[in-house]
Amino acid sequence: MLDDDIPQSAIRNPQLSVIVVSHNTRELLRRCLASVERSVAGDGVEAEIIVVDNASTDGTLAMVRAEFPAVRLIESGGNRGFAAGNNLGLARARGRALLLLNPDTEVEDGAIGTLLGVLEADPALGVVGPALRYPDGSPQESRRRAPGPLTPFLESTLVQQYWPRNRVLDRYYVADRPGDRRQDVDWLTGACLLVRRRAVERAGGLDESFFMYSEELEWCLRLRAAGWRIAYEPEATVVHHEGASSGQAVPRRHIDFNASKVLFYRRRYGRLFGETLRAFLLLTYVVQGAQEGAKWLLGHRRPLRRQRLAAYAQVLRSGLRQRGRS
Repeated sequence: MLDDDIPQSAIRNPQLSVIVVSHNTRELLRRCLASVERSVAGDGVEAEIIVVDNASTDGTLAMVRAEFPAVRLIESGGNRGFAAGNNLGLARARGRALLLLNPDTEVEDGAIGTLLGVLEADPALGVVGPALRYPDGSPQESRRRAPGPLTPFLESTLVQQYWPRNRVLDRYYVADRPGDRRQDVDWLTGACLLVRRRAVERAGGLDESFFMYSEELEWCLRLRAAGWRIAYEPEATVVHHEGASSGQAVPRRHIDFNASKVLFYRRRYGRLFGETLRAFLLLTYVVQGAQEGAKWLLGHRRPLRRQRLAAYAQVLRSGLRQRGRS
């Protein structure tokens, strides 16, 4: 059963609802919520903040209740994944605009006000997202074009490690456009997405078939198909500690990422394409396992090689299938 804490101070009709889905990210979530509260206060935005907790065991619930009493806290009842968690928040949000924010982010001053201003000034915009930065200040590209049939065989695979610059990925990562100006894109990575409520009402929420990863790709393309534009706004900046939640279990992160990739491309190009992609991705882990095995035989950093071999074996046993699916 879901548990929804609604503070007495909650705004009835807020301008903005900020939705954060958390799973065992207490310390990062603390910094995230503090940055959001500073940002909305500094920008004069009437906002409600909603945290959907996916069964954290690290004291997240107690921390939020003690340190952020104005936050609406929803207990999902289990680790339901990123898409399902956000949908819980969307269903309870009351804002005219909806900000989906990862718990491993920190919003810089002025970012929320800037994004809201861009969205409200252009009624054709359905989504706007900021420039992302790594904690060291270096850029973390979030702009993307719609993928083609070659993209999944290159992007975030063993092939990309050896062939990082190629025409397919340069197009996918929008490398031909500077990242310092506002521009329309096909989709944005999901660390921080400000979405118009009417766009969600028309296109629907996130697809819960995706436990984690690729859900924002599918959603953005669906929003665009419903007639909404998607914009990147570099004047708003958000720091993203990438992979803080999924990185807690590295093999699981590989499985979730690639299983979602297979699901997306299977739907886009058909069953045969999806199964070919699955076989290819599994083969890359066989190759990486062979490389690690050879290094282990040579006596090179054997504890590390053993750890990686165990991780790759777990990935191979999964068959790169979505959680709960055979």
